[in-house]
Amino acid sequence: MSEIERRIVQKGRGTLSNEVGRFELYQRAGFDDGWGSADEPALPLETSLIEDTTRTIIARNQSPDVPFDRSINPYRGCEHGCVYCFARPSHAYLGLSPGLDFESRLFFKPRAAELLRGELSKPAYRCQPMGLGTNTDPYQPIERKLGITRQILQVLQEFNHPVTIVTKGALIQRDIDILAAMAKRHQARVALSVTTLDRGLARRMEPRAATPERRLETIRALSDAGIPVSVLAAPMIPGLNDHELEAILEAARDHGALSAGWVLLRLPLEIKDLFAEWLEANVPLRARHVLALVRETRHGKHNSSEWGERMRGDGPYADLIAQRFRLAIKRLGLDQRDRSALDCTQFRPPPKAGDQLSLF
Repeated sequence: MSEIERRIVQKGRGTLSNEVGRFELYQRAGFDDGWGSADEPALPLETSLIEDTTRTIIARNQSPDVPFDRSINPYRGCEHGCVYCFARPSHAYLGLSPGLDFESRLFFKPRAAELLRGELSKPAYRCQPMGLGTNTDPYQPIERKLGITRQILQVLQEFNHPVTIVTKGALIQRDIDILAAMAKRHQARVALSVTTLDRGLARRMEPRAATPERRLETIRALSDAGIPVSVLAAPMIPGLNDHELEAILEAARDHGALSAGWVLLRLPLEIKDLFAEWLEANVPLRARHVLALVRETRHGKHNSSEWGERMRGDGPYADLIAQRFRLAIKRLGLDQRDRSALDCTQFRPPPKAGDQLSLF
């Protein structure tokens, strides 16, 4: 990053640059025009909302690395601004930057609930747990204004359709009324992602996500409401936050988490350069060491995409983290998942006006 670009640091944003996506024909670069503009502070970067006109809402996958085959993402892009977010490269498909564009130019799906109701009503639909928060966070800040995630949950509740949610957002507490009712029927589970307990590191690495304290409070609130909740220690970044693994798991257990998971840092495509740039700006004395450890867990590269390995990595350092995790969850009692699986047998499209009542 040039000295000019270094001055353009946006408060409350995760990345420091806005390089164009890999599919674009032209590149852009900052330069000093000789009028002193490079010395002026950057104007605040405002979040802009763009309507997503998608005609379908359920995304399907066949990945053996995730425990679901369908998911919903109410938003593209994420205002949380987590510098390491594996979803960033998806903005390149939209002709935008995986950098600052990803966290400031957001796409929302206003017809999500309507589309979901239509897809669940099809005679050929077969119920399996639906994932929310599998790409971008369904409880990012704009959800407070738009409420699309809540609308989706209301539809799932109408259909008695089980759901799993992954989030960093304390805003999920707003929807405890829906989730608690679904949990009583064994149709809801939540995982809170906790990356670090260090508030200063979290503020720099995840600038608009809930603080670590608020996430732990959210685990407690969900647990007290009878909603099965787990903690996801993710991502574990070698040499930066992986030493906190046991402390994160213990704090979550003390706040009511029933189970736990972890994911190793992934740096696919543009993320590797964005993350290296962030390291140099925020932890310059550790930057080279962190990247060296990342490569050690990824066969000398910054990322590996093989099934079964992309979430956990490989090699002695990755194996050590995995062993520490296994020992910690056994000691803390987080290795016993909730005995009752999500129940898909209650799924029923709600009756429409004029429908004949069922005898069974």
